[in-house]
Order: sequence, then structure tokens, then C-alpha cells
Amino acid sequence: MDESTLKVSEHSRDTAGLTYVYPVISRRAGGVSVGINLNTNNACNWRCIYCQVPDLKLGSAPPVDLPLLEKELRGFLHELLHGDFMSSRVPQDARRINDIAFSGNGEPTSAAEFAQVVELVATLKQELALPEHIKLVLITNGSLLQRENVQQGLRRMAQVNGEVWFKLDRASEQGMVNINDTRTTSDKVRENLAIALSCCPNTWLQTCWFALDGQAPQTRDEDDYLAFLETSIRLGIRPRGVLLYGIARASMQAEAPRLAALSPQQMARFAARIRDLGLTVNVAQ
Repeated sequence: MDESTLKVSEHSRDTAGLTYVYPVISRRAGGVSVGINLNTNNACNWRCIYCQVPDLKLGSAPPVDLPLLEKELRGFLHELLHGDFMSSRVPQDARRINDIAFSGNGEPTSAAEFAQVVELVATLKQELALPEHIKLVLITNGSLLQRENVQQGLRRMAQVNGEVWFKLDRASEQGMVNINDTRTTSDKVRENLAIALSCCPNTWLQTCWFALDGQAPQTRDEDDYLAFLETSIRLGIRPRGVLLYGIARASMQAEAPRLAALSPQQMARFAARIRDLGLTVNVAQ
């Protein structure tokens, strides 16, 4: 196991030397996030231009080795709780387990075993008597929520302090093409957001906001985003809030040289416009 200290700027999937399980220091979570990477083949059905996954390819998660995942997660959680990992690898101000997150190198809900994995984690959380505050977090682009096994997994998450982070980087169809390299409609995104909320009410939007080719997002981008939220709220589709974040780690996509972080002031101005709609906004640079 690499003995280097974990950093916010480093989200390597290999820091624990395991296949499925990896720890990170999450700037949004404020502690150690135990990541579960179901997309060990670096495959995703989207290709976000800020994605930090190298050799990203189009596709779905491969079959999940559930016994191996259980062994890794059980062993690593035991190490975090009873070993010296926290004292030797984690900065002092982040020595708490904040969550177990389904994230990794692609869209986690593309795994056929997604619901089984959620059940496995829920069982281990109870068996190991993990503190109640430790959440189960799904970080998702929301595109596969029409699948029954995904909805089953989300309903189980809701029973064990689960939380969904639903990606919405741009709200216009052209914006989603430009940023996420995917073709969908705002109506379809809203429909899937409604599914997420019905299965797991603790659902947040997560939005990556950054400069492209030296230009901050245009006023039209902000207006489209706010219009999406206003329409959703009017229809009773109200997320818990928005997790607004910037670029802290280098993209591994071809567009990387074109991307840049916004200033705290630019992020704060957009956050204020969202808050005017009555939503909570958490900002991470």
C-alpha cells in the first residue's frame, strides 16, 4: 500500500492497492470518502470534458465480483476503524469517515449488480456498527434511472442514510453536448431527477462550473440552468439543493488545456442566483 498522505487534489483509484475500493479526501464531504469503483474498465456512457479518468471509453461497467468487493470493503473499513490508516495517511483535520460513495471511473448505475452492491454495503454498515452519520452516496449522471435495478438500489439507499448527487452541469441540450458529450433533453433529465427524488428523497444536484477557452459560462448558461430549476420546482420536482463545485484536479480528456477554474467571486455570484430560488447551495472551489 502506498504510504503517501492523501490529498484533496488526488483522487487516484489505486491509493489502497485494491480493485474496487479506494479512499479519498473529499472537499465536498469534509472527510474521508470510501469510494467504490464499479467501472474498473474505465467505461462510461458519458464523456464529460473535465473527467479525470485516463483512457476513458464509451461503455458500461463490467460484471462485478461481489465476493471480492465484500472482502475489500470489509477489510478496508476495519482498517479505517481499528488500524493506523487514519493516523498515517489522512491529514488530522479530515480523520473521520464521512461516506461510502458509489463513484469511480464511470457511471456506477451501469453495473448490472448495482442493487446487489447497495445491499452489500448496507449489510456491512450494520454488521460493522458504523456510525449513523456515515452516508451512502451515489454520484451519478442520472441517465439510467429508468432501470428497475437502479431504482431498487436507490430505494434501499434511502433506508440507510443514502444520498444521491445527480449531475447537471448545463441545462440546455447544446450545453450538455459541449460539456458532457451526451445527447439528451432537459425533459428527460427532469424526468430522471423526479425518479431519483421519488426513490431517494435526499437527492442533490451536482454542478461543475468552470471556464472554457478562457470564457466563464455565459449569462445564457446561467439563465437556462435557473429556468430548469424553476420549472422543476413548479412541477414539484425539488432537489435538496445544489452542490456547486469548480475544477480542482486536472482533466484527462483532450479538452484539458481549454479548461480553467473560476474565481471565488464568480462562483459566489452564480450560487447567489440559485439561492434566490429558495434552494440551498454548497460551494466548493
